[in-house]
Amino acid sequence: MQLSELLSPDCTKCAVEGASKKRLLETISQIVAPKLSGITRHDIFESLLNRERLGSTGIGLGIAIPHGRLPNANHPVAVLLTLDEPIEFDSIDNQPVDIIFALLVPESEHENHLQTLASVARRMNDKDCTRALRQADSDKDLYQLFIGKGEQSPCN
Repeated sequence: MQLSELLSPDCTKCAVEGASKKRLLETISQIVAPKLSGITRHDIFESLLNRERLGSTGIGLGIAIPHGRLPNANHPVAVLLTLDEPIEFDSIDNQPVDIIFALLVPESEHENHLQTLASVARRMNDKDCTRALRQADSDKDLYQLFIGKGEQSPCN
């Protein structure tokens, strides 16, 4: 599945106030809830929180990829955020996080979920891409950079 099929412009936010890991997961839940009929912010938050309890999704280098599966979801939804200030996220390298890509998928899409996470992790491993994401100054620019719009995008 293409990232542009998962991530929409209205789920892409630049310079978000993070405050804490818990608050950030709540923000993600608020963004995702309107995209998934019949699923509450609480359901989404619990899915993300339960996954974090298994181990932090902070993959290092200031990046986190929180994710969860939802039994009643009928399609996957992604959220991309950059933070105004890095926050503690219990990352594997103990560094604070300022780029977050969250993914919520139907429980039945296990294989798709893993492939998407791997694709996002590869993209986030590109220093030119993450540098550009951190420098984006609008939601629209952040979205276009990440999905690789334009030949000049370092995230292609």
